[in-house]
Amino acid sequence: MIDIVKAVQAQDPSLGTCVVVLRPDSRALSGPEQLSEGALAWIAERAPGARLVRATILLAPYPGGLPAERTVSVMAFADARQLAAFATAWTVDPEPDEAEAETA
Repeated sequence: MIDIVKAVQAQDPSLGTCVVVLRPDSRALSGPEQLSEGALAWIAERAPGARLVRATILLAPYPGGLPAERTVSVMAFADARQLAAFATAWTVDPEPDEAEAETA
């Protein structure tokens, strides 16, 4: 994951140093280019100015492998506190009772 973050930052330095690359199945996403309603509300309240971007990078599947183009969803934050809070809230698997509440 660190290699992906470094590639994203190198491709677009305007994103800054506080970025997280989201997995395609992230709860924060409702599609590759759109945040879920819950994530949007969370960001509006706790991390105003954060933004979702799509980045296409060259990435080797393993050290020494042939790099291939890969498009990823990236969240950029103003500071490390916002990134850490977002990662804690949105990149972990939900607790079993949270998952049941979301489907109810």
